[in-house]
Amino acid sequence: MSGDRPNFLQYVGYSYGKVLPESMNNWVIQDLGGRGATVRMTLRFVLPTFIGLSLMWLIPGTLFAKVGATLPIFVPFVYFSVALNRVYRRHRMSSHGLNPDLADWWVRERDYAERAEYESRFNR
Repeated sequence: MSGDRPNFLQYVGYSYGKVLPESMNNWVIQDLGGRGATVRMTLRFVLPTFIGLSLMWLIPGTLFAKVGATLPIFVPFVYFSVALNRVYRRHRMSSHGLNPDLADWWVRERDYAERAEYESRFNR
């Protein structure tokens, strides 16, 4: 077991709810709070749903029936996975025993840098 990153089986388990060992907490913080965390978390929700719903397209029927059976499920699922992304990431942080505020550390650092630049430029 590596202390830096999870192996493939650990990563799959982690992606869908398993808690990683404490030795990987730095990786978890980077994964859930770093740059691209929102996209990674959204893909973890959307990919299995897409695969599951795509199996419905194998059932014989009209295009209208297939779209009517899958689209009303898929669109709200994507919407809520994006809308509640921050809540999911904070929950995953707390399930690992970490401070939930770390889920937004990258955004806060970026905003702080922009504010510092603004103040150095316009404050006298």
